[in-house]
Amino acid sequence: MTSNAHDDANRVILFDTTLRDGEQSPGISLNGAEKLEIAHQLARLGVDVIEAGFPIASPGDFEAVQGIAREVVGPVICGLARANPQDIDREDVVLSVHCHDDLGLAVANSLAGLQAGARQIECAVNGIGERAGNASLEELIMLLHTRRADLGYHTGAVTTEIARTSRLVSRLTGYPVQPNKAVVGRNAFAHESGIHQDGVLKERTTYEIMDARTVGLDANSIVLGKHSGRHALRQALEDLGYKIDGAALNHAFQRFKEIADRKKQVTAMDLEALVTDELREEIPTFAVEWFDVEASTRRPPHATVAIRTPAGQTVEGSFTGDGPVDAIFRAINSATGIDARLRDYRVDAVTGGQDALGEVSVVVELGNPEDAVKADIPGVLAGQRVTGAGQAVATDIIEASATAYVRALSNAVGKAQAAADAAPDPAELARTP
Repeated sequence: MTSNAHDDANRVILFDTTLRDGEQSPGISLNGAEKLEIAHQLARLGVDVIEAGFPIASPGDFEAVQGIAREVVGPVICGLARANPQDIDREDVVLSVHCHDDLGLAVANSLAGLQAGARQIECAVNGIGERAGNASLEELIMLLHTRRADLGYHTGAVTTEIARTSRLVSRLTGYPVQPNKAVVGRNAFAHESGIHQDGVLKERTTYEIMDARTVGLDANSIVLGKHSGRHALRQALEDLGYKIDGAALNHAFQRFKEIADRKKQVTAMDLEALVTDELREEIPTFAVEWFDVEASTRRPPHATVAIRTPAGQTVEGSFTGDGPVDAIFRAINSATGIDARLRDYRVDAVTGGQDALGEVSVVVELGNPEDAVKADIPGVLAGQRVTGAGQAVATDIIEASATAYVRALSNAVGKAQAAADAAPDPAELARTP
């Protein structure tokens, strides 16, 4: 935060709660590396305060907040804490507004808060958060940027980082951005009606109050191919804000070559997807070793998979299904011994074209007591239901689907185990004083 932010009466402080309130959205489960990458991107965007989590909630949350505080430079890093008199009995107070979108009015109510005297807005990227979500960070930034002459308020945001921030959060959380969402939806600057197209071609401001370049939507000019080397890849990643070297660069280069062999061109958005996909491998999880899928209209599709467990063992399973993706999901359940139920499945293209990378998002649910017996998941013994989300990218949709499914399974199992670790010992509860 700049030193004169409090001195400027019309300077609005951007308090981002994507990593705290946003992560409380059902199905979202970010690992430490993913949280850190989002925090770095929020710093590039220019937010003033990052609410990095609720440190007392779990050791993992504490470590994530601590890691962000140590590594991220620029914004103030804070964590949610319970209110105590000694924490709030101060004279230097900034009035803040925190709105949710239950009636679609979070941004409007936040603006009303500013006009009533607040100078800090609590918001989240893409408006994610509890229930209907928080006030949308990107909408508030562009509202104050576009209407500064009328409203008089301003922020320290770097607006050209908005689109990339939105894509990163969407990709890591598995929460899609609706096509018609203001500022960052894929249709936000699209025109299909003939009269609209004619008007925009003659004078852009006829139908666009913002320039797409202002929010960073022209940042897809980087193009690499299968003949590009490590130096070109590293430079392209640095241009996107990712600084990697050594073993991490070698691994990214290997993934890049695999993709470049299947695609004629690898764009900036492809590289973003590749880097964020690598962040999901930072924790011990279930992983796909290999798979075989047979699909035909004459017989049910059949899949066989080999899965590496978090303990390092390789287990195999086979199953049929309604389609090749369903068959591979059932085969993964068979291999792991966990009867996970599919709750959501979505496929999107990272870019256009027949050779586009496919991005798959999966949400699974655990809850059967038998799951705990088969897979040693104590947190499910009580019968509570837990969900986990997973995402993956690949040019092969079945490969991406299988990887996303095991990541979702890993996140669900992790939640169940964390719940079990946090639960009080029944023996302790049974003791009499």
